[in-house]
Amino acid sequence: MIRVPVGEGSGRWVSRAAHRRVLLVVHNIASAGRLLDVLPLFHDDFRAQLLVTSTDSSVFQGGIRELFAELGLPVMPWDQALRTPVDLAISASFGGQLHCLAGQLTILSHGVGYTKRLARPGAGSREPGAGSREPGAGSREPTFGLSPDWLLAEGEPFVDGLVLSHPEQLERLRLVCPEAEKAAVLAGDPCFDRMLAARPYRERFRRALGVRRGQRLIVVNSTWNPEGLFGNGGGQDVLPGLLPRLAAELPADDYRLAAVLHPNIWYGHGPGQIRVWLDRARRSGLTLIDPVHAWRQALLAADIVLGDFGAVTYYAAALGCPVLLAATGEERLDPDAPLAAFVREAPRLDPQGPLREQFAALLARHRPLAGPAEFTTSAPGASAELLRRHFYALMDLPEPVGPALLEPLPLPRYDPPLRTHPLDVRARVRDPDVVIERSAGHPYDAGGEAHRAVHEDTRDPGDLETADVIWRDGPPDDYRLGGPAAWTADVLHRHPHCSLAAYVSGPDRCTVRARGLGVFQLSAGPGADADPAAYASALHAWLTHHGEAPPDGATLRVCVAGGVHPVVCAR
Repeated sequence: MIRVPVGEGSGRWVSRAAHRRVLLVVHNIASAGRLLDVLPLFHDDFRAQLLVTSTDSSVFQGGIRELFAELGLPVMPWDQALRTPVDLAISASFGGQLHCLAGQLTILSHGVGYTKRLARPGAGSREPGAGSREPGAGSREPTFGLSPDWLLAEGEPFVDGLVLSHPEQLERLRLVCPEAEKAAVLAGDPCFDRMLAARPYRERFRRALGVRRGQRLIVVNSTWNPEGLFGNGGGQDVLPGLLPRLAAELPADDYRLAAVLHPNIWYGHGPGQIRVWLDRARRSGLTLIDPVHAWRQALLAADIVLGDFGAVTYYAAALGCPVLLAATGEERLDPDAPLAAFVREAPRLDPQGPLREQFAALLARHRPLAGPAEFTTSAPGASAELLRRHFYALMDLPEPVGPALLEPLPLPRYDPPLRTHPLDVRARVRDPDVVIERSAGHPYDAGGEAHRAVHEDTRDPGDLETADVIWRDGPPDDYRLGGPAAWTADVLHRHPHCSLAAYVSGPDRCTVRARGLGVFQLSAGPGADADPAAYASALHAWLTHHGEAPPDGATLRVCVAGGVHPVVCAR
């Protein structure tokens, strides 16, 4: 129990008495994300004391403690929160005894409106959907958040503000729970508004995620529950076979892979377990995106989203991004919700078909679907103004002076791909061009020179014994390795089969030692923007083709990722 600033007798201890108390009610990390969206609407208001609590009603408790520490707000235990009068309580879920809170209650959607069919939890569980369901029962279940099961307590609405992002949700509410219509507030979607505002920074987000010029970013997205893409209850269990195929069939320099997993996957199984399950995919270049702070930036950066019936895939479509559905979960959806119509209309992945061809066809024929852009929000860019007006009206407090503003999406940390899984390389030398294609599986082109490039940190040491090119990356002055020249000499000494060792010391350069030919410095010229390890493979192909070293200062034109990259080769 906390004593300050709201405990018994706290008035004698606080430095500043607040006129209003605002309580943020967290069900789990998934719902907490929407509370983080609206938190800036109270910035700079000395009249409001913010508090936070967790209902302890979700089976997904992971990450909540860390989030509270990050926020630094006073944390009230749930039993104290139920006894403490507040002026405004804001939740982004219906979990917990919300009807027992002593204050005006507003509920936000933590997804893209209200779309899921979920039975109200029984007395033994407060997690929507946590109980067992008979097969086929989904079509008979109420819509989460828009039905009497969720909105009424003892036959009366207990919500003072039910925030809806579009009038179509209001129409569905009127049909199934007219008693709650008076609580409905059309106030847009703050999550989507933050994405709309960040659209101009797409290229910055791409660079932060390690996407190079000419590459296409494929974002694999899954909602939680067995029918999602990550789940194995949808009948096909697509993901375990799909991930190695993505790495094998897509050229490593043409495509960048990232995964956005629902927080209930991330924290339900544990981040460590997710990394264990996806270890090979990560070593083949897959990046795991922070499910709370960076998923929106990944959508804005994406060229294709390979997803399912979750809100993130719908948001991607609303942004105009091409999507392919790998899991549909139609039995989970309210058939009258726009998300259900989207799932019925969106293009589907053929799990057995060639992936590269499917992605190329999707990009060639892509036309944004009208539904997601229309139904995500009826007030694009206006949610901050509408929500602040609503919150302060419930608190009976004049709004602060100045515009209502949301927080800009931050740049995610720079996250280049980890590639320690061996790469098969196909190269063709057409002086002065060297055409390169690398993949974590079979090379595509049957012609040209083939070799194997292996990172020194490969999981299987046996890979190094068959490698033609061995490489690693690190700072040029890493004393543990003795420097690039010493490291390359050591590699060729220890691995007699290896022809070339490459030390990548920056985003555009590497030091290379070729057996019998000495050391070369490869540096990208103007316009080059590819993985320097690909430059090393290009030099290996040039040496194999010509049988001699290129002249000092020669420029190799490395053709990779749909572009031509001038690379200077110097002694």
